[in-house]
Amino acid sequence: MRRREFIELMGGLGASTALKPAFAERSLKLIVWINAFPFAPERPFPTRFLKGMQELGYVKGRDFAYVECGGNGITDAARVAEETIQLKPDIIIASSTLEAVAAKNATSTIPIICPALADAVHLGLIASEARPGGNVTGIEPYVGGLPAKQIELAREIVPGATKIGVLTNNLDPKGAPQVLELKAAGQALDLEIMSTNADRPEEIEAALQALAKEKVDVAIVLQTSLFLVNRLPIARSALQKRLPTVFGYREHVSEGGLISYGVDLRWCYHRAAYFAVKILQGGNPSDLPIEFPTTFWLAVNLRTAKQLEISVRPTLLARADEMIE
Repeated sequence: MRRREFIELMGGLGASTALKPAFAERSLKLIVWINAFPFAPERPFPTRFLKGMQELGYVKGRDFAYVECGGNGITDAARVAEETIQLKPDIIIASSTLEAVAAKNATSTIPIICPALADAVHLGLIASEARPGGNVTGIEPYVGGLPAKQIELAREIVPGATKIGVLTNNLDPKGAPQVLELKAAGQALDLEIMSTNADRPEEIEAALQALAKEKVDVAIVLQTSLFLVNRLPIARSALQKRLPTVFGYREHVSEGGLISYGVDLRWCYHRAAYFAVKILQGGNPSDLPIEFPTTFWLAVNLRTAKQLEISVRPTLLARADEMIE
């Protein structure tokens, strides 16, 4: 939501039909989805959430009001959270850990659901996975040991790889734990790990250029909101530099990235509806245990592999959940 639109909404002037229920029909519970970044036109993850709500018998506009508040980048997280609090929502959907931290800093009472939590105990968002104990709950898709699997995948897609590049995003709170695991896994295999950082969209190209200049064999891109939002330019730049890339999200591969292994975010955001319904029915987020995905998704872009002149092993293809040609 742009600042002008927000001010109009708060004043009740000029608000769109989609936003009016937040104030005109307060008999409906209000769910606000917050995102530090601009919302994609197709809104893939909010759509998954709303579909999950509908499947559980809760229809937007009939059973609850729904508003989206977005910013323009990482540094907008706090502002978006503060503006959201002024709407007095009944539930906040924080699209990632970045927004969950900002929302938690802004309120200790409004329930916060995050479908993509990471390092939640260390960050003070929850007391424990089994009993969150506060106003935050949700799903943790950042499973311990996953970065090590991505290292293995990098060596499988590029046999003999000894120099692994890592594109980091230090401003995102879920980035640091991934880096530590990647470096530990690399050291255990006697691999050289070369990392470059990008915290803003305009820094991504230079960071990828640095990895290419270092002649890394494969680049692993961290699972962060900044990189997910900028997945298309990352894929195009990596291909131009003939840089094989490994990701944690299949959305990167659908936009031209080489290969990914990790949780299926589509499931996470769909599952968030379960938590929302529980809270709408009177449940307390402090008593709703954190959930973990039980399956992982392997995606391969065969078109990108061909352009990079990489031959994907049949054994790897046999394990793939999704192949893009």
